[in-house]
Amino acid sequence: MKHPIDPKIDCVFKALLGAESNRALLIHFLNAILGSALATPITEVELLNPYNEKEYLNDKLSIVDVKARDQRGGLHQVEIQLLTHPDLPARILYNWTDLYSAQLSDGEKYNLLRPTHGIWLLGEDLLPERAEWMHEFRLRDSLGRLLLDHGGIWLLELNKFHADSIQTEQERWLKFFKDGEQLDADALPPWMQTKEMKQAMSTLKAFSDKERAYHAYQARLEFLREQHSIQSYLAELRAEAEQERDKAKQERANAEQERDKAKQERANAEQERRAKETALAELAQLKARLRDQGFTE
Repeated sequence: MKHPIDPKIDCVFKALLGAESNRALLIHFLNAILGSALATPITEVELLNPYNEKEYLNDKLSIVDVKARDQRGGLHQVEIQLLTHPDLPARILYNWTDLYSAQLSDGEKYNLLRPTHGIWLLGEDLLPERAEWMHEFRLRDSLGRLLLDHGGIWLLELNKFHADSIQTEQERWLKFFKDGEQLDADALPPWMQTKEMKQAMSTLKAFSDKERAYHAYQARLEFLREQHSIQSYLAELRAEAEQERDKAKQERANAEQERDKAKQERANAEQERRAKETALAELAQLKARLRDQGFTE
């Protein structure tokens, strides 16, 4: 290969799993990731938004997820997300519900609905508090019982995936997406010596060897770098703003404490003044009674 190609870059990702010529790769990927969650293995898919090289090279490709329907009518959406942000979980859930609900037109019955699977490969950790790299979200109750077996959302955090020895096809795909940029098409390691991985590598090689495709890939890569820089800068601004808010909040709390302290001191002084006035009044009354009884000072 002339140039290293990262399969996580969205345009390459869509060429890998969203091209008509790579439908076999998508079928293999879906079976590998979803596994036992499928009622039966997927044998055929219809691409609902296929990759178009001409549109991509003309810089018109804006939808880079992969949508497909399998032989049983089940829907699948696969997307790569290199950067995470606070609203990403809501976006992931919204995309799933949007795809699921779009199956029905007005007046159609609910029994036409088919399972819908959303698969997201994440370049950054979205759930850093959890050690596992794969997360399966489905409609279950508190005892783990499914409300309806109609798919769900699968999140794959690539940074957390570490495997030197590949045991499953699922692990093979994860390692490919994580380490693909370092692979040499002319000297593939043993774990890449399968029909599917060789086909996937040929897609990377096409981006590497075709000058026009490589320059477009570079342009997309530069855009993503700029996006990452902007996001990092905005994150720094948010952190600074949060620090300023915390500082202002602490200052308000301190001022409130000072006001409470001053208020308490005034209350104590007032209480002391009233106690003195009461004591003086009682002393005056005692003196008056003594005078009335014939005692003088």
